[in-house]
Amino acid sequence: MVRVLVYLAVFAALAVGAVWLADRPGEVSVVWQGWRVDTSVALAAIAVVVLALLTMLAFGLLRFVFGLPGAFSFASRARRRARGFEAVSRGMVAIGAGDPVAAGRHAVDARRYAGNEPLTLLLEAQAAQLSGDRGRAEAAFKAMLDKPETRVLGLRGLFVEAKRRGDMAAARAFADDAVRRSPSLAWANDALLDFHTQAGDWQAARTAVERRAALRLADKADAKRQRAVLLAAEALEARGSAPEKALAAALEAVKLAPGLTPAAALAGRMLGERGDVRKAVKLLEAAWKEVSHPDIAAAYLDVRPGDSAQDRLARATTLAKLRPADPEGVLALAGAAIHARDFAKARSTLKPLLAGGASVRACLLMAELEEAEHGAAGRVREWLARATRAPRDAAWVADGLVSDQWMPVSPISGRLDAFVWTVPPATLSSQGTDLDDVLADLDDDSRPLIEARAETVEPAPAAVAPPAAPAPAPAPAKADSPSEPAPKPESVPAMAPASETKPAIVGEPKTEAKADPKPETKQETKPEPALVAEPVMGVGEGRPKPVIFPVAHAPDDPGPEEAQPVEDKKGKFRLFG
Repeated sequence: MVRVLVYLAVFAALAVGAVWLADRPGEVSVVWQGWRVDTSVALAAIAVVVLALLTMLAFGLLRFVFGLPGAFSFASRARRRARGFEAVSRGMVAIGAGDPVAAGRHAVDARRYAGNEPLTLLLEAQAAQLSGDRGRAEAAFKAMLDKPETRVLGLRGLFVEAKRRGDMAAARAFADDAVRRSPSLAWANDALLDFHTQAGDWQAARTAVERRAALRLADKADAKRQRAVLLAAEALEARGSAPEKALAAALEAVKLAPGLTPAAALAGRMLGERGDVRKAVKLLEAAWKEVSHPDIAAAYLDVRPGDSAQDRLARATTLAKLRPADPEGVLALAGAAIHARDFAKARSTLKPLLAGGASVRACLLMAELEEAEHGAAGRVREWLARATRAPRDAAWVADGLVSDQWMPVSPISGRLDAFVWTVPPATLSSQGTDLDDVLADLDDDSRPLIEARAETVEPAPAAVAPPAAPAPAPAPAKADSPSEPAPKPESVPAMAPASETKPAIVGEPKTEAKADPKPETKQETKPEPALVAEPVMGVGEGRPKPVIFPVAHAPDDPGPEEAQPVEDKKGKFRLFG
């Protein structure tokens, strides 16, 4: 639009000038070298304009003629540059496709046509990395340091190569240089944070976290959590040498992340040791509401040094009410009840937890309960055996590593705040204990839990099937097939050999009666309330009687999962197999 207005203004000026000259006629005489030219003013003006145009045309023609070599050279350079960038483009595609041969060939073409361009250097470096030529890759990255536009890219490439060869000092130096030149680089800030945390320099790590948060390189919530983790690590490290500093750091960590278990447990214990019980209780209760953890429960029970077992039990009851039916609260309450020798409360507290599947800690608490209440080694062995087969409890897990202690940094990957309190995802386990058997142990404390076979002094003769049997006489009863008794008339029961007698369990639960039914057994057997021995012909009255021990089953067999064949050992009885 502006150009149109300019053209209109020029035409208007020319028109005004022409009108002005027409209104003022005159003559112009030119005398030059004896020549005299007389003309009007209008023609003279037109002649001047034409002469100017001819002069400009001649000048342009001369300029074009003399500029032809340069134009040819420029076109040649443009073609070379275009071919170079085409080679760069094809080389990048080859790198993306994972073709090192094509990438190297295109890198050579790019160097030939495009020279020392930034993209050419990048293509050479990545082609060398793809082919495994680390020396050529480092040379290309070092060449990038000479140009301001590629200096940061060269630093990152050298950083990566230094990490690949394990030179962490050089990698850290490159990251520091990159941060100084460009503070907003995410990779350099992340690398410095990792270096600080792996070295245990918590103060420098907090500075790096704050810088990342200020540059908006990390989410505010994540940065807040990371500061809390670093403060907790600093507090745990300084607890022995600088208690005041450790307490201040732990309290600040709890303020930033109330559910951070290590910080809350440490702050609660240190406040209790200082005598500030009220503040410690308030802090631990708030942390318990955020996340239930055994360390918080232990710190809560021990918040006042020197408390009796009854005081600890009352405190555990209060803690369990804050999160009803929480497994950690149940375990803490049961443990406190055992220490207070309130065994009935401990048993009733653990019963609903066992009904949902007894974990390792629940089984260990039951073993502790049986030992403290009855001193029964068989029961203790049983629960310990069940603990080896029970589902695992939650633990600190990071990058596949399971740890009993929290750590601020993963020893596997070096990642900050990598540990999570959770159940390990993959564990070796076997079939679980029968749930009804566990509950039966809780319901009837006086029920015999194991059946022991009778010792024999002399082997008895083989049994002979009675002639009046309704079915063909089977082979003599073996200990490895207890569920297939020899057929016998109801009036005259058959007598089994003394060495092969297997008495019935007194008070055995129904689930054990159906543990492993044999398809060949057509006679349905029911558990009897009293010990009944099935006599077999051919054995005198002086056979030894079975011995009953107060254990549910063999202590090395943690539950009635499946009826296992029992091997008969004559002349010897072993309680612990």
